[in-house]
Amino acid sequence: MTIVHGLRFDNLRGDIYGGLTAAVVALPLALAFGVASGAGPVAGLYGAVFVGFFAALFGGTPAQISGPTGPMTVVMAGIFTQYAHEPAMAFTVVMLAGLFQIFFGICRLGRFVSLVPFPVISGFMSGIGCIIIILQLAPLVGHATPGGGTLAALAALPGLLTTPKAGGDDCRSGCPWDRLSHACPD
Repeated sequence: MTIVHGLRFDNLRGDIYGGLTAAVVALPLALAFGVASGAGPVAGLYGAVFVGFFAALFGGTPAQISGPTGPMTVVMAGIFTQYAHEPAMAFTVVMLAGLFQIFFGICRLGRFVSLVPFPVISGFMSGIGCIIIILQLAPLVGHATPGGGTLAALAALPGLLTTPKAGGDDCRSGCPWDRLSHACPD
């Protein structure tokens, strides 16, 4: 019995398990991407919920799972950095990006992605991963992420790694930074 395209009750149990699995994976990913983008963990959570809702509402395939992605984190971090004091402008940029994506979908431009060679896509995704790692190394050692983008964070990294901060009410409080800092010469 088909109600909506791809929705059948004969595989409802598998759909529920698949949805729960995707939620378990997407929840920490959404929180982390929200923090990495600079908007905060709650924004990442809202973003993941709305992306899943609108992807299910407007199409896709029955086996498609939509959720937060690394490239959008880097894009959002740039937007929030540039428009930190103008939230209305940041919202406008995000909404315009969504309208462009809808327009590209209507024009069926997604079919041209198959023409991009795999090494280009792999290199792009590896670069995005490196950017996310570089931007999160400062919070790992207890410092705020330096402003000015990826290059500024990379330039500030040696100074941040030589003076790690431990403690507080976060997950770093159990790390052995004190023992490691005694091993490093001043």
